[in-house]
Amino acid sequence: MLSKFQIAVDKARMLFLGARKTQGSLSPFTQCSFSSSANMVEHQSSSSKVQALYELCKSTFSSSGLPPPSSAVVQKICSLLDSISPADVGMKEETSDDDRGHGIFGLQRLSRVAKWSQPITYTDVYECDSFTICIFCFPTSSVIPLHDHPGMTVFSKVLYGSLHVKAYDWVEPAVLSKNKTSTERLAKFAVDKVLTAPCGTSVLYPNAGGNLHCFTALTPCAVLDILTPTYNEQAGRKCTYYHDYPDSTLCK
Repeated sequence: MLSKFQIAVDKARMLFLGARKTQGSLSPFTQCSFSSSANMVEHQSSSSKVQALYELCKSTFSSSGLPPPSSAVVQKICSLLDSISPADVGMKEETSDDDRGHGIFGLQRLSRVAKWSQPITYTDVYECDSFTICIFCFPTSSVIPLHDHPGMTVFSKVLYGSLHVKAYDWVEPAVLSKNKTSTERLAKFAVDKVLTAPCGTSVLYPNAGGNLHCFTALTPCAVLDILTPTYNEQAGRKCTYYHDYPDSTLCK
């Protein structure tokens, strides 16, 4: 028999999201303890595809995010991203034989432990006030927790590997639930799927497509992202992390 929670999720796919406070003024990526990897991408300008991507973003996006990208622009950027391979950004695909989840016994168990403990790495390919082009590299089972992209459009291209994506959009008009320690807001499921390279580019928008999302790496994987405009707390684009809770009114 299905639990009340499972029934509620299957019928309504709605949850209350409670904000998690971020610390200080660090970027949303370093708050997740990602490590810099300056050597991950070399000679970006030597790739004609990456150069074309940069030029298209430079001529299209603004620091205010207005006007939002048109459907024609979105399609053009997605088409270009779909053509980019790991080699185009100076990378090679990681193998998936790290055996995570299958125990650590064996002749190479110490090296395996070291491999499993590797952090998510993050590299800026290019960043300005209008957009960021960056790459995330995930070890198996690593997680980027649930977070938002206020007023932003984000393009995500899985370069290699498999990544589980769970994403929400806010229910409008806003439905709030207050308690002694926090204010929660009702959200609905938008995406719950596995992306395995090669696959098409995913796009989220300010109010649709799963603007709040989290990632779990099922294998070693890498994701090429474009965020526009960039995070900017003074402009109201602060990254907030969330916990998700089932809506109790739907679980009765």
